[in-house]
Amino acid sequence: MTAGDAHSLALTAGGALWSWGWGAGGQLGHGDQQSQLLPKEVEALAGQRVLAVSAGSSHSLALTADGAIWSWGTGAYGQLGHGDLQHQLLPKMVEALAAQRVVAVSDGASHSLAVTADGAVWSWGSGSQGRLGHGDEQNQLLPKKIEALAGRRVIAVSAGWQHSLAITADGAVWSWGYEAYGRLGHGNEQRPLLPKKVEALAGQRVNSVSAGTWHSLARTTDGAVFAWGKGDTGCLGHGEDLSNQLLPKKIEVWAQE
Repeated sequence: MTAGDAHSLALTAGGALWSWGWGAGGQLGHGDQQSQLLPKEVEALAGQRVLAVSAGSSHSLALTADGAIWSWGTGAYGQLGHGDLQHQLLPKMVEALAAQRVVAVSDGASHSLAVTADGAVWSWGSGSQGRLGHGDEQNQLLPKKIEALAGRRVIAVSAGWQHSLAITADGAVWSWGYEAYGRLGHGNEQRPLLPKKVEALAGQRVNSVSAGTWHSLARTTDGAVFAWGKGDTGCLGHGEDLSNQLLPKKIEVWAQE
């Protein structure tokens, strides 16, 4: 299952995709812009076995068993990866990645990420604040490989609102994009336009990351969870300490169990 801003996606054991919630951008994939108060199967993907899904702000991604990506919803920044700015009311295969076997996907507010079987990362959509990792702030209407990560085998990615996270095979975390409130974990609020290793986690082996709107999370192989970024809402889980965290900080409540 995955939750976007105001819509939800779920997979059945047989690989069928269901969606519900707000449908104004076409993000539900039913061929219209109607909202759905109950889960409804995405019939356009009925002939595909869906392995993974990701719900962004107003667009959605699905990964099928043949390694193809399908996207639909709002395309105003090119986040659907079809080479244009058109909205898609039904799932459409991302043809630009047809020659690649995709193993993981993640979409944020207006950008998308994919990991291919060779460990490469591809990004597309809004390039504002450097969230695509290409060294600039240009929008990308088609998937483009992040060359700064070439030679490193990436195993997972997460697209946030205006920043992105990746895990390499050695358990290291890399981040790039909008640094405000410390959400990138580099100890400052500077904005790197290229992926940069989170050195504060260098002694940890991370196996899961999640990029939110204003904060980030990482889980290590020993079960510890680290949080960093904007803290005033309590989303970092550090108790009465509601300060922003410019570096990853362990959530201690689980350390005592």
